[in-house]
Amino acid sequence: MKILVCISKTPDTTAKIAFTDNNTKFAAEGVQWIINPYDEWFALVRAIELKEADPTVLLHLITVGTADCDPIIRKALALGSDEAIRVNADSHDSFYIASQIAEVAKKGQYDLIFTGKETIDYNGSSIGGMVAEILELPFVSYAAKFNLEGNTALVVREIEGGEETCKVSLPLVVSCQKGMAEQRIPNMKGIMGARSKPLSVVEPIAVETLTSIASFELPPAKAGVKLVSADNPEELVRLLHEEAKAI
Repeated sequence: MKILVCISKTPDTTAKIAFTDNNTKFAAEGVQWIINPYDEWFALVRAIELKEADPTVLLHLITVGTADCDPIIRKALALGSDEAIRVNADSHDSFYIASQIAEVAKKGQYDLIFTGKETIDYNGSSIGGMVAEILELPFVSYAAKFNLEGNTALVVREIEGGEETCKVSLPLVVSCQKGMAEQRIPNMKGIMGARSKPLSVVEPIAVETLTSIASFELPPAKAGVKLVSADNPEELVRLLHEEAKAI
């Protein structure tokens, strides 16, 4: 079986966010970059667990990005993947990215494609579904549990008010969220081995981008806290009504 895990580079959650070029570009200077947590902690680690259960599994990574993505790819390889593919393109358009992933997946004839449920910077939740549509494969989103029985996947996903269990034949695409696996830290053997694992760079196919970034906008600064005495409920009601507009 062949598994392809989609990973992406995102700013660390503690990074200070700023924009340049009239608020049309993210200011990357001084930012610490990490593997998108949903891709790493849940999609990648669950794929590694499947490989550990069956050593014949081939586990590949893919990301769409420029050479500055290589460090996070090496970290992902250190966790236990066999090799990685980087599509040499810089785009934030979901359809463009999904098309590049789908092209590689089609050529590689993968049985299972994992993505994180979303990235922590754009929160689009769109790549997995688009990849599945382009490849004409079944897609299960927001998976919290994943198991294999031969050529059939049992996928548990969260729905309104409960859980839903899907029984799907391979090949398929799955987006992963909390519950799929537990976070891992690369050990020294994995880190050393990752240096020699194959990282192939391929040029992108021609795909029309459907979206562009018009501008970024930071949320408004938080206002100061107002303390109201417990023996003055009238003032609390007034503030909630006139200022907070909550009642």
